[in-house]
Amino acid sequence: MQRYFIEEGNWHGDQLVITGDDFHHIVNVMRMDAGEEILCNHPNGNVAHCTILNVEDGQVTAEVAEWLDSKTESPISVTIAQGLPKGDKWEFILQKSTELGASRIITYQAERSVVKWDAKKVNKKIGRWEKIVKEASEQAHRNQIPSVDGVLSFSALLEESQTYDWKFFAYEEEARDQKSNKLHDYFSQIREGDRVFFCIGPEGGFSEKEAGQLKAASFHPVRLGPRILRTETAPLYVLSSLSYYFEEMR
Repeated sequence: MQRYFIEEGNWHGDQLVITGDDFHHIVNVMRMDAGEEILCNHPNGNVAHCTILNVEDGQVTAEVAEWLDSKTESPISVTIAQGLPKGDKWEFILQKSTELGASRIITYQAERSVVKWDAKKVNKKIGRWEKIVKEASEQAHRNQIPSVDGVLSFSALLEESQTYDWKFFAYEEEARDQKSNKLHDYFSQIREGDRVFFCIGPEGGFSEKEAGQLKAASFHPVRLGPRILRTETAPLYVLSSLSYYFEEMR
């Protein structure tokens, strides 16, 4: 069943109004009409099974048939902080990190980031990024849409991380050392409800200076297996590992 995230202001008791891109999708893509059923997510994370009442004047009006016991969010909150990558890799990371359960996705300007984005360019892109994570959340039947932030400076990134319970960064030097810290070594210490901040470098990895600053800010350097992963693969490895341990093994 098709799922839509509905803004707070569009809920009116047991009825709701759908407009904009979602209206277009219901009417012109799904070809739905009165009497058909959809799933609607409230901003508080609750999900309602709804029936379309009518379609007119650029809006769909629907009514809640029942509230569902739908829990698809991770028991831990994971923020992925991704060094700004080249090309369309960032949009791939946004989509797949959303599907795999990230609660927040940040990009930052690293020393070895090949591309450089200013605030003007970011402002032009943020709407598209938010659309990507919204559509990925609908496809994955998530209860909530992850937030997207960027592009932060490295110092701002370190400041953002201060309130988290656990902080890690994937360091390629660790992958070469078979005796170094493995990500799963920490899993037994992480508790339900904890907030995890995971920092990943761009294509060129972290500079020695950045690695030193992360360690000084209480980040744990970890290896993601014995192989060196591409920057767009690393967040998928992290989120899949966390999902398997905290959602499938418990």
